[in-house]
Amino acid sequence: MGQPQVQGFYDAITGSIQYVVSDPATLSCAIIDPVLDFDEKSGATATRNADRLLDYVAEHGLKVVWILDTHPHADHFSAASYLKEKTGAPTAIGEHVRDVQQLWKEIYNWPELPTDGSQWDRLFAEGDIFAIGSLEGRVMFSPGHTLASITYVIGDAAFIHDTLFMPDSGTARADFPGGSASALWRSIQDILSLPDGTRLFTGHDYRPGGRDALWESSVAKQRESNSHIAKSASESDFVTLREARDRTLPMPKLILHALQVNTNGGRLPEPESNGRRYLKFPLDALPGAAWS
Repeated sequence: MGQPQVQGFYDAITGSIQYVVSDPATLSCAIIDPVLDFDEKSGATATRNADRLLDYVAEHGLKVVWILDTHPHADHFSAASYLKEKTGAPTAIGEHVRDVQQLWKEIYNWPELPTDGSQWDRLFAEGDIFAIGSLEGRVMFSPGHTLASITYVIGDAAFIHDTLFMPDSGTARADFPGGSASALWRSIQDILSLPDGTRLFTGHDYRPGGRDALWESSVAKQRESNSHIAKSASESDFVTLREARDRTLPMPKLILHALQVNTNGGRLPEPESNGRRYLKFPLDALPGAAWS
């Protein structure tokens, strides 16, 4: 299968983990789920997180051959566009991003948004194969958290985004537009059917109980001790648990900011006549979410 070198980079502000996944034999690497810094209070953007990844790449003599997102994120901006400018590497995401674009195009009343996925260099389908040097990567379609979520299986490692968290944190929410707890259950079963020793790398950690941030587990550990899976003997049990939990959760504070950027390949809005960029988001577009 091959064993990639995996380096995680935790962003404490959003609880996100970004990854540099490299092939020790060729020093080729992929960057997965990079974060573009954004402060919603001031509207400021920065590239500190993305530059940390570039510093690591340079320090270890790596060559970036892919910039990969697992899905259009609802809690941070993607730095994919910025990193493509810096490295020239192609960007990719799952092909069902087109469904997410169609959905959010209506929510944003954004008629000029292309909904063909052309903002990325490649759209991956279930079972697609790609290379990171001598390592083989395979794509699993993993919907539920979003319509477009995918898992990247690279050698003995799988990047499972917001499907499973660390075992003490359970599973991802499934109440975003296009989400489905039933689909999430089936995606989790597909992930847990990978070999027991497969290393699983999650997309977020919210440090329950104030523990240090963690992001690596295994199929065996998740199957044995995931706090939501252990309570769910069936899909029906899981759906009941997940939907009850989701009814208590406020929407991510950046969802309406982030999806406007991330459905457009991580591109910020074009500057207007005064040279400034502006985000537009709707009022009362996501009814039913708990208030924080």
